[in-house]
Amino acid sequence: MSAGGAAPTTASLPTLDPGERPAGGHPHGRRRAPGLLGLAVALAAAVALVALPSAARKPAGTPAPPTVEAAWPGAQRADLPGSLPDGPAYSPVFFLDAHSSLGTAPSPDGRQLRLVRRDADGGVRELRRLPLDRTPQFSGFTRSGDEFAWAESTSDDRGKARTELWAVDLTSGRPPRRVTAETGDVIFFNSRYDLLIEAGRLYWVAVAPGQEPATELRSVPLGGGAVTVRTERGAWALSDWPWLVSAGTGTSGPVRLRDLAARKVLDVDAGPTELVTCSPVWCRAIVLGSDGPSRIDLMRPDGGDRRRVAGGSATAAVIDVAVLDRFEVLTVADPAGTGRTDSQQLLLYDAASQRTVVVATAAGLVLARGGVLWWSTGDDEALAWHTLDLTTLQ
Repeated sequence: MSAGGAAPTTASLPTLDPGERPAGGHPHGRRRAPGLLGLAVALAAAVALVALPSAARKPAGTPAPPTVEAAWPGAQRADLPGSLPDGPAYSPVFFLDAHSSLGTAPSPDGRQLRLVRRDADGGVRELRRLPLDRTPQFSGFTRSGDEFAWAESTSDDRGKARTELWAVDLTSGRPPRRVTAETGDVIFFNSRYDLLIEAGRLYWVAVAPGQEPATELRSVPLGGGAVTVRTERGAWALSDWPWLVSAGTGTSGPVRLRDLAARKVLDVDAGPTELVTCSPVWCRAIVLGSDGPSRIDLMRPDGGDRRRVAGGSATAAVIDVAVLDRFEVLTVADPAGTGRTDSQQLLLYDAASQRTVVVATAAGLVLARGGVLWWSTGDDEALAWHTLDLTTLQ
């Protein structure tokens, strides 16, 4: 259990009801139902609008936020090269700890996109490679114990996309295996919940066919087999199992959480000037003023335990609310006015201690998955990656 609050009870998916069916041959296309498009846009907008005061706006005499080193002396972190030993630039997509990761890199000849594992000692193991002329994309990364799973998409000569789900045992040394190609009209939000492993099954959501917004909750045994599909009316995304979160963000519609195990729906009270994004444990509320966002709050889905996190000139760096049910990841864009692309100030708001901590004074791309936060500095030959294992912040 995290310091930020209790996680929802884990449960298996209920027995199929009349809204569920075995997976058929519905092809993966580029069509998107309006509701799920609304969800993607709303979530992106919610992240883009979060604000935090810069140091210049603090009242005189306000102490500067502590650094990670001062707040958590035992924190595990690392600085890693931005390229592989064979030359190409490396983009981490998932960290197993502060030092070991999985990520993507082109092949040295520039014809393939590779998914590789890079260990703490610098050793690299290639897991998959896809031709770059097929517009490849790896996404939806998730881990449970020794199992790591992901989605990979390619396009054919007509531009039609195809998505497959793959998995690998991180300890066995065996090659990756394809779990299924029956993914439906899958949709991802760049969230840690895009794919979930639960009780030996892999879960994801797809757009249901038809004119009315509806969402397919799809799952397959992690070892492969038949895909089952449960259809829910409306636009939903996966959250902490066994919850779904709705497309609404307050001003754009009701915010709802659906518990698949208990078969109940929780309505979140959002004000008319608030953009709200939720997990089952915390909700991020962006309060809008007359000229834009005025502050960001965290609150429980029932509206309790509300507290102000920030207000002013920063943004939420990741789409997921309160990583590990505790940390809001925030950035202030170039507070010194340098104009560099890696000059963001990176901060954490800790819901457990209700304080903001400075992680880095210069950051470019910022990501968080699997309990690890990482960010880039520099570019081209100067590219480097930096990590902070949030699970070690005691």
